[in-house]
Amino acid sequence: MVTLEDVRRLALPLPGTYEALIRDRIKFKVGRIVYLSVAPDELSMGFAFPKEERAALVAAEPAKFELPIPSDLRYNWARVRLTEIELDELSELVPDAWSLAVPKRVSAAYFESLR
Repeated sequence: MVTLEDVRRLALPLPGTYEALIRDRIKFKVGRIVYLSVAPDELSMGFAFPKEERAALVAAEPAKFELPIPSDLRYNWARVRLTEIELDELSELVPDAWSLAVPKRVSAAYFESLR
């Protein structure tokens, strides 16, 4: 199981990211855009994810991933059970979610710097 500290360690170094506490949820944001939201019990996390791909994500691994709550279905958003995900998966999920919250040139420059 990954922890909130694992999420923090991966998210906070990403350019423009900051942490906020909003209605008992720890959220990671760039500007006004939330790209990660950890549940108060720290057992699940919402994350930015393309709407058109999330049904396939959930269908492929329903024990790990789930659709967002009904009011969030209109957004590019999905949820993951932190109890079911490994650190290597989280290491991919966090920067991918961040890349949906920043301009394409910013994410392209960041990913290029990792090569």
